[in-house]
Amino acid sequence: MAITDPATGLPLPDSAIQRVLFAHTPVHIYGIPPLTSNAGFSASTWTSPTRPTAQHIFTARLRILETSISSSDQQQQQGKLKCDLVLEDPNTGDLFAAAPYTTPAVVQQANDSSRFFAVRVAGEGGMKATLGMGFEDRSPAFDFGIALTEARKVLGMETQNSGSTGAGRGAQLLQKQREADSKKDFSLKEGEKIVVNVPGRRQRPAADAGLSGSSGSDTAALFSIAPPPPAAAAPSSTLQMEGQSATPESTVDGKTAQELGFDDGEFGEFQ
Repeated sequence: MAITDPATGLPLPDSAIQRVLFAHTPVHIYGIPPLTSNAGFSASTWTSPTRPTAQHIFTARLRILETSISSSDQQQQQGKLKCDLVLEDPNTGDLFAAAPYTTPAVVQQANDSSRFFAVRVAGEGGMKATLGMGFEDRSPAFDFGIALTEARKVLGMETQNSGSTGAGRGAQLLQKQREADSKKDFSLKEGEKIVVNVPGRRQRPAADAGLSGSSGSDTAALFSIAPPPPAAAAPSSTLQMEGQSATPESTVDGKTAQELGFDDGEFGEFQ
């Protein structure tokens, strides 16, 4: 069976090879109004139950085909690699519309739904139109997005867009800045010093200094106090009593015991 070009319907050389990147049935095709703002396409108005802005025109089978035409020249071989989105009749396989995937802008996702897309199809004579396309479930819509990512990698769109977008330019500037920083000499020159400020460390306030000074003066005053006096002598009354008990003789009215007739001597009466 001869292989035909999905976009034009013309036969391709025998060396052409086609690969199906994605296939799903059914997808719903809508005739949508033209884009009026930079915010993108809004699918909620397409299928509004009260006043829909889009008209359902077809239920199709969607396929993403990768076509490669081999050649002896490597550059020509790269130039003859392409991808196409093909909308076909699910029963007969007849072509309804085709969208050559030449730039990422060919397929735009709706800004309010992950199941709806705006696809720019091309017809005979170079005529173009934007159709709405919707999946019934999120799972095939997610797989469709992955297939488009694979197609962009195969066609080299990711590399081309990385340098033109703002993110790509920012990455290039960051890389250049890192290379410039790596060439800088951060070593200390002669006489240079590094001052490290440790967070949380601060000088004592004046109140703390005053307390410290007062504690020092209190210590000095403590050691300057005179020691306690020595033990006092025995009271005079005690000495007087001891003196009285030590007296060998007692007196009565100024007379001694011998004068009163008592003899406690060696030959005394009570011996």
